[in-house]
Amino acid sequence: MPYKSGFVAIVGRPNVGKSTFLNQVLGQKISIVSDKPQTTRNKILGVKHLPTGQIIFFDTPGIHNTEREKSHLNQRMVHTARSAVREVDLILLLVEPQRESEDQLLFDVLKKIETPKILVINKIDLVGKSKLITILDTFNSEKELAASHFSEIIPICAKTGENTDRLINLALSYLPEGTPYFPEDQVTDQPVRFLASEIVREKVIEKTRDEIPYVVSIQIERFREDEEKGIIHIEVTLYVEKNSQKAILIGQKGGRLKEIGTAARIELEDLLATKVFLQLWVKVKKEWRKNDLFLNEMGY
Repeated sequence: MPYKSGFVAIVGRPNVGKSTFLNQVLGQKISIVSDKPQTTRNKILGVKHLPTGQIIFFDTPGIHNTEREKSHLNQRMVHTARSAVREVDLILLLVEPQRESEDQLLFDVLKKIETPKILVINKIDLVGKSKLITILDTFNSEKELAASHFSEIIPICAKTGENTDRLINLALSYLPEGTPYFPEDQVTDQPVRFLASEIVREKVIEKTRDEIPYVVSIQIERFREDEEKGIIHIEVTLYVEKNSQKAILIGQKGGRLKEIGTAARIELEDLLATKVFLQLWVKVKKEWRKNDLFLNEMGY
């Protein structure tokens, strides 16, 4: 069989399971996951190696309406996702079984793009098998879907992996013949420093609530390996916008920040297969989500 290789964008509104799908497909975690919308802020690249091909997936930030958004960060996130669909060989649009109003925005965006598209109905574990046929019939009959020119509709469960193998093989069939873009032992192009910062941010999301997950930005200040002692020293700054947010993030007597650090260190040691000494600091950067210079510095 001819060897195929190409690029596939995973798009959808916030919190539909794009990152869960990518991690499931790769068999390892490269994209952080939470039940909070807008967890993914950057375009994350993941490489799926197959005997007959290589699929390079882009996990993108959730596409949502930014007309009322004052945050430059959210506007940049949506721009990143919209740009991704114009530079790939195939688009996977993830939706949930229950239609949401923001799905229409995605259909409108994709109508203007001629790239092949597959509609992926995720989270089928939330509906019974008997209802799934009805749901598929409903999606098939909708005019918006016809206008967007989806070539296939595939139901999956990204969390359990149900039907994802079928989707992978189908995606491969849409890619052009070509040589591999990445060596067999590489599953992402993200540097270790970025993965480390994302792990810390994920633990912030897990250990906090309300507005805190959305106003925290992570910067790796120092990443140094001590080969003699077999330990990696990582120093991290967590930026928030207000002193009140800083107090919440640190917690009483530093308790919450310690919880975040401990959870992050454990996962970092698993990722790096060595001991990690992790230090966290919290600083206030007023309205950083509106500060274009700071957003550039942080890589958004």
